[in-house]
Amino acid sequence: MTQLPKFTAALLHPRYWLLWMGVGLLWLVVQLPYPVLYRLGNAMGRLAMRLMKRRAQIAYRNLELCFPEMSEAERHQMAVKNFESVGMGVIETGIAWFWPTARVNRWMDASGLEHIRAVQESGRGVLLIGIHFLTLEMGARMFGIHNPGIGVYRPNDNPVIDLLQTWGRMRSNKDMIDRKDLKGMVRALKNGEIIWYAPDHDYGPRASVFAPLFAVKDAATTSGTWMLAKMSKACVVPFVPRRKPDGKGYELIILPPECNPPLDDAETTTTWMNKIVEQCIMMAPEQYMWLHRRFKTRPEGVPSRY
Repeated sequence: MTQLPKFTAALLHPRYWLLWMGVGLLWLVVQLPYPVLYRLGNAMGRLAMRLMKRRAQIAYRNLELCFPEMSEAERHQMAVKNFESVGMGVIETGIAWFWPTARVNRWMDASGLEHIRAVQESGRGVLLIGIHFLTLEMGARMFGIHNPGIGVYRPNDNPVIDLLQTWGRMRSNKDMIDRKDLKGMVRALKNGEIIWYAPDHDYGPRASVFAPLFAVKDAATTSGTWMLAKMSKACVVPFVPRRKPDGKGYELIILPPECNPPLDDAETTTTWMNKIVEQCIMMAPEQYMWLHRRFKTRPEGVPSRY
């Protein structure tokens, strides 16, 4: 497995003091009642939309590319709701990392747990498809409470954040593995483990193919799903961590597994996988991470979409 970060005295260097104070403030804030946190998160998101103008433009452009049939008014409303979700995502990071399990359970419902049990009873691994919703950290915590797994992650350049995100995500999970460690992932899946994998970002031209995603016909999509599923024979299980409206908590929705996905070639698998990504996104489109440049990688000679 990946060598995970550990606490050392070097992390107490003065250059990190401001960050540690920010983490302490987040811990204090998430002790507030959840309805207060919900209103606070939404307010933070609306403020962020005013301050993060470039990110707001990217979110709006992604919505424009994916849903050309959407009216300007609908697109604006979706963008506002999306940035409210951005603010909640910050609050939910603190909730996921710092809340005790009993408190998390009080604010969540789970469905589809039988799908995971069925795959595990068959002796096969679970390639858990958890796409980049803004409820990402809550999703890791909620799923791990019921079925501890192994998260695929990108180590952070800041050692304090790297330590904290690893510690936080392992509150209810078994381990973390570097996203570049393909052999380690395959080994874990062959051993019947649950590997949480996110195939929905644009990770650049390397190890990617172009496949349709919503109205975008040539979205660069990682071929990792094809490699992992083909080499491990694991079942592919999508899930959606969805925030309920009006501050009523969360839903963990586990969708039926696909134990015989199309694996003829990378293009076939990624096209199939993107259909599942679309299905998941449409279960909570305002909560998806639209503010990153999902379509930054273009075929050679084709101008940027941004």
